[in-house]
Amino acid sequence: MMIDRKRIAVNLGGGYVPGLNAVITGVVLAANELGWEVVGIRDGFDGLLFPGQYPEGGLIRLSPQIVENLASAAGAILGTAARNDPFHVRSVNAENQVEEVDRSDELLEMLKAEKIDAVISIVEGRALGILYKLARKGLKVVAVPKSVENDVAATMLSFGFNSALSYTTETLDRARQAAQSTRKIAVVEVLGEHAGWLALQSAMAVCADAALIPEVPYNLLKVADKLREKLKTGRTYGLVVVAEGAVPAVAPQPQAIPQTARSLRASLSPGATGDEGSHVIHRSGQAAETVALELQRLTNHETYPLVLGQLVKGGAPTPVDRQLGLGYGAGAVRALSENRVGVMVAFQPPELTFVPLAEAINKVRTVPSGSLFLQVARSLGISLGD
Repeated sequence: MMIDRKRIAVNLGGGYVPGLNAVITGVVLAANELGWEVVGIRDGFDGLLFPGQYPEGGLIRLSPQIVENLASAAGAILGTAARNDPFHVRSVNAENQVEEVDRSDELLEMLKAEKIDAVISIVEGRALGILYKLARKGLKVVAVPKSVENDVAATMLSFGFNSALSYTTETLDRARQAAQSTRKIAVVEVLGEHAGWLALQSAMAVCADAALIPEVPYNLLKVADKLREKLKTGRTYGLVVVAEGAVPAVAPQPQAIPQTARSLRASLSPGATGDEGSHVIHRSGQAAETVALELQRLTNHETYPLVLGQLVKGGAPTPVDRQLGLGYGAGAVRALSENRVGVMVAFQPPELTFVPLAEAINKVRTVPSGSLFLQVARSLGISLGD
């Protein structure tokens, strides 16, 4: 049977997660089995939009020989583009003013000029909307979901989450040991602006005293009660895991806001009166600091805040993410071979399926109120602050 030889491209959009090279390896190996050629686009779509920035070329030819040792490696061979949007590309106009221009049509023409038949993009939730708009303009694209917060809708497991969960759990174990030896309460902030999967599952893994997540508004009086009961038994330490997007059930009074937060707000906008606004930067670590200060006041026990932040995105991938990455990459090639485009590869155990991009965009996968994870956490005695 005659096999239609294709030339496909792969790129990375959004931020870095551990093991991106595993997905690229899966794409290249699966494409090679079909006799297809694969090229990589540097830094999202920048390799095509700004070729002058790349002396060695904005495209990289990817072969099995090049990627055979990449699946377990850290880093990203193609580079990422955290703020790359071909519909809003910053440029300097004739008046020397910075403006945003739509270069999406130009991008599609460049792909055609390079004889690229389709693109496989490894992206986070926000970038899915960009791919959807490009697909509506004619781009044949398949998306692979990645997220250390596991917040991409329509898939049970985003690539990179397992590695982030492993690193977070290891670090929480160390934070608990430090808290135990110093007889303090550790309050550790982890990523999770809208979804609490990372905070909840890592807290369960280390049997933390509390897990505060965006989906469950918290009451620190209840968390403090839990900690005081523990302290009375002679276990003079505690561990509280808080997602960066966790919010109190009752908004704190202005005087309860930490002095450092007020100073930051004043320095950015002297007339500001609230935490949010177009001119106010959300400060990483604010959730941990706010919770730690209030728990110290309520328990009369010394606390200290820690912030993991972007550290969880570093390091080598776990074996689970290696396998998942290879599977996602191969699944994306299978979608193209079946002429399925404008879709996202989704892991819905035990199968890899293909979900239309329209069903995945503008949504966040949050922890549902009836989640088994919430039930297990409560069964373990982990306070959710509710």
